[in-house]
Amino acid sequence: MQITRRAADMVGDADPRDAAMLKSTDAEVRVLIQALGCADEAHREAALARLIIIGKRAVARLIATFESSPDRDIQLAILQILEATGDERALPVARRALAQGGDVAVSAVAILREVLAHGTGSTHAEALDALLALATGAATERRVRAAALQALHAAPADVRAAIGETVRDTASSADALWEDAAEGHLPDDPRALREVIVAHAEQAPLAVLRRLIESVREREATATKPPRRNDWQGLRGALHQAVALRGSRIALYDLRETIERATGPLPPSFLAAIQAVGDESCLEPLATAHARASDEQPRWRHQLEQAFHVVAKREHLTARHSAMRRALAKSPRLSTL
Repeated sequence: MQITRRAADMVGDADPRDAAMLKSTDAEVRVLIQALGCADEAHREAALARLIIIGKRAVARLIATFESSPDRDIQLAILQILEATGDERALPVARRALAQGGDVAVSAVAILREVLAHGTGSTHAEALDALLALATGAATERRVRAAALQALHAAPADVRAAIGETVRDTASSADALWEDAAEGHLPDDPRALREVIVAHAEQAPLAVLRRLIESVREREATATKPPRRNDWQGLRGALHQAVALRGSRIALYDLRETIERATGPLPPSFLAAIQAVGDESCLEPLATAHARASDEQPRWRHQLEQAFHVVAKREHLTARHSAMRRALAKSPRLSTL
């Protein structure tokens, strides 16, 4: 295993035991960085925590990986580690990360905040300039601007005095996240957005919620990692439930398609939504999913049965109705329940 150039420079003519320790650390860092892309969340979090402990000794390798990796999840983890180290070498990486937008840009702002608070000389000035540009830029995503403003307000007193009224308060981070999402700028991590739905979906225009459901569906379809794809699906279900609680069928088409194409259990929010606003057009998709459900999925099958009969009863549909006949042809067992 070769050691990095920086490590080699540090070793010089030092004790061979020191060189061996650097080699060992570099090998560990390589393994831990690979683990940042692991699908297992516990394994990933453990690697992240260990890299934070290793600290500055891992910075060079982290920066190199950030520059070469196209995986945004790995990039986000690296930025989090670089923020914790407080190493000024992370400043150029943070400035480049700003151009990527979304969660990557928000994480880059956190590094700028640390450099502003603890950096010296030119790095301090560069961080301040970058944060001011973000805070006053008309094209900056709202939540990136909100993060920059928070960083400036948390800056040392002399910095706050120097900028004076240059920047003004803006929306909270949660409000900014919601506003960006409503305009189609989704975060990398859907869990962050799910937390603000309860506070905003009740008052949001229904057309906005429908567009957001469509945007989330597109992101869900392109997610390559099953855990992240499941998170997007859970977010979409929560949005459907929020729409249904307002008695709207504006996104019923997506509910029908999702249930009809489901190859396994969906988050309960999907069936909760269809029970609330489903009509006769939903019976056949429910029956299709019911017929497809295996004996190893009894809970999912029961949930489909319950949704089917709730919708049929609310819509006053008897076995002679054409929609009921088509549905029961898909899954005859529903007629005996």
